[in-house]
Amino acid sequence: QVQLVESGGGLVQAGGSLRLSCAASGTIFSTNSMGWYRQAPGKQRELVATMTSAATTNYADSVKGRFTISRDSAVNTVYLEMNSLKPEDTATYFCNLDMTRPWGTRIMNWGHGIQVTVSS
Repeated sequence: QVQLVESGGGLVQAGGSLRLSCAASGTIFSTNSMGWYRQAPGKQRELVATMTSAATTNYADSVKGRFTISRDSAVNTVYLEMNSLKPEDTATYFCNLDMTRPWGTRIMNWGHGIQVTVSS
């Protein structure tokens, strides 16, 4: 089984920075991508940033230029550097591991979520 453990969240004032980390462990098959999603109260979960195994990245328009995703493949850890934070970034952030099992089934693995709160 795959476990994803997030860390680094907290409370920060607008304009500040936070760095999230997600460490993956367990039985990890072929990795398609790792990344971050977020969900604000009463809102749908949305993609924030992802990185494929080939290091291709994509970002939500709302975070482009402010957030940076990176990965240390050797330790199955993905990071999200968040700068110039805005109150609208307040959400629970979920680490995601998109992988394919040996028989070809794609599965999305999720962390428990970590809170990021940005005060105005």
